Amino acid sequence: MEVWSKIIFKYKTKKEAIIALESIKPDNMDFITSYIEDNSLICKLESKSLRTILATVDDILFCEMMAEKIIDFTNNE
Repeated sequence: MEVWSKIIFKYKTKKEAIIALESIKPDNMDFITSYIEDNSLICKLESKSLRTILATVDDILFCEMMAEKIIDFTNNE
């Protein structure tokens, strides 16, 4: 069985989307494709294991939350 997921994060600016992309790069494995389109970060996941997809989505969401905090902090300076 093939399992896939697509997550789209929308930002105010392309610069913010790039910051978020850079923050999740260490988590990118062979089954994740991440890229910027306009002001959005798009993550496509594909695996034969639902457990792997769910764990990876959880990791990506956590990393994105950290990126949001960094973006908010830098915007408030």
